[in-house]
Amino acid sequence: MKLNVRAAQSSRVKTDALAVALFSDGNPSSGFVAVDRALGAVLSDMRKRGELRGRDGEVTVVPGNTRVGAKRVIVVGIGSRAGLHPATFARYAGLAVRAAAARKLPNLAIQIPEPIPFSTDNVLENAAEGALMATFDAAPYRSNRNGKPSDLASITFVVGTPAAVKEHDRAVSRGMILGEASNIVREMVNLPSNDMTPTHLAKRAAELARQHGLKISVLDRAEMKRLGMGSMLSVAAGADQPPKVIVLEYRGDKNAKHTLGLVGKGITFDTGGISLKPALDMDAMKGDMAGGAAVIGAMAAIAQLKPKTNVIGIVMATDNMPSSKATKPGDVVRAMNGKSIEITNTDAEGRLVLADGLCYARKLGATHLVDIATLTGAAVIALGNVSTAVMSNDRQFVDLFHQASAPYGERYWELPLFPEYAELIKSNIADMKNSGGRQAGTIYGAMFLKEYVDTAPWIHLDIAGSSWTDKDLGHLVKGPTAVGVRPLARLAELFAHASLHNKADDAAYERLTPKP
Repeated sequence: MKLNVRAAQSSRVKTDALAVALFSDGNPSSGFVAVDRALGAVLSDMRKRGELRGRDGEVTVVPGNTRVGAKRVIVVGIGSRAGLHPATFARYAGLAVRAAAARKLPNLAIQIPEPIPFSTDNVLENAAEGALMATFDAAPYRSNRNGKPSDLASITFVVGTPAAVKEHDRAVSRGMILGEASNIVREMVNLPSNDMTPTHLAKRAAELARQHGLKISVLDRAEMKRLGMGSMLSVAAGADQPPKVIVLEYRGDKNAKHTLGLVGKGITFDTGGISLKPALDMDAMKGDMAGGAAVIGAMAAIAQLKPKTNVIGIVMATDNMPSSKATKPGDVVRAMNGKSIEITNTDAEGRLVLADGLCYARKLGATHLVDIATLTGAAVIALGNVSTAVMSNDRQFVDLFHQASAPYGERYWELPLFPEYAELIKSNIADMKNSGGRQAGTIYGAMFLKEYVDTAPWIHLDIAGSSWTDKDLGHLVKGPTAVGVRPLARLAELFAHASLHNKADDAAYERLTPKP
């Protein structure tokens, strides 16, 4: 699929379908007015009759005519001006792509409404991301493959002024990188566990590493044992599929004093182990590797964006299965940093693999750490599937992450790590236990992981709820969301310059931040 930018009057663009945006309040954009005029005021009449209201997600398709270059005009409601956000344009573009694909219209032009309170580049990046993310195939095993969004041949973003088309092209290219990385992640998370084992995950990471020039190494069970990864191996003990520790390295600055470490939970299927989960909805546990997939996707994007910094991505990949060899409740294991762990619940396995992953990231030189994981059901109870739970030991670092996530419309909500919560991880027999019961379950998981970061600034992202959506949301169809991928990639860019090192470098930090 080709994506490009064109400066033109949208009503004159020759295409199969033309998408125009409509606000739910105030005057329509100048582009909408021009298309309406060319259609003989059909859209104005529909607005008067209440057929077009501009509500967020509303899609209406009308025929073109001889005065319009498009065979069909797709009117997409984008909601109120007060609620406008750069991510609005990802949803807008995604809805337009899906509407065009459903009608087998291969060439689509998307009008960027003017004026808007954001830079056109920020809007175009989000629109490109949304357009590509809308092409994700959520049902790859179905026999009938007609009318897929990926069948579109071209998407043209139409802007009103030609002054900065080269800059706009760069924004679209950036959006394509991030949109494609997100779809790679969604594809991995969506595949069933028989087609996405730890070996498959490592193979996919290796393909992306070769494609984008990343260094990759994959540890097997023997190497994990040599490194003392007893916590990771305790989860893998019952699995026939061999576990893998996947390490991707991006080196963008040989003189950098700081290295960003991204650590992802890669449980390719989670039965709960001996603490077996109930059968209801266990099929969803194929997605328990969403954090690990997010790290792989973010590293692929980082390699293409080429920030001047160093980033290490680590994925701790294994099945969690019951068997005669499986770890049992009451067993005690020892993590890579020497700390002993009483296993009180084998279904609290994500923190066990991440513990060794965080230790290994430190061993490889990471100075700042982010882990991302579908860690706790408690996060779903607390925040639903709308928001990711965030916990951190460093105010400055977590503020940088919030800055990185700002353009993408993903919701992140901080929970506390007060010292009193440390009581939850105390064990009568070991340094700590892996499950503290029902109280503050999401915080408990983070308190446990905090024991493995040493003094490094660290952020924990619990995506148990936000990694999957049960309804269509513009550019997202029902299924995996690739939450965290775009913010992690942008975090690496901000990390290269931002005031974690020196406040004087804030100019570069601000350059990557959306401005009104």
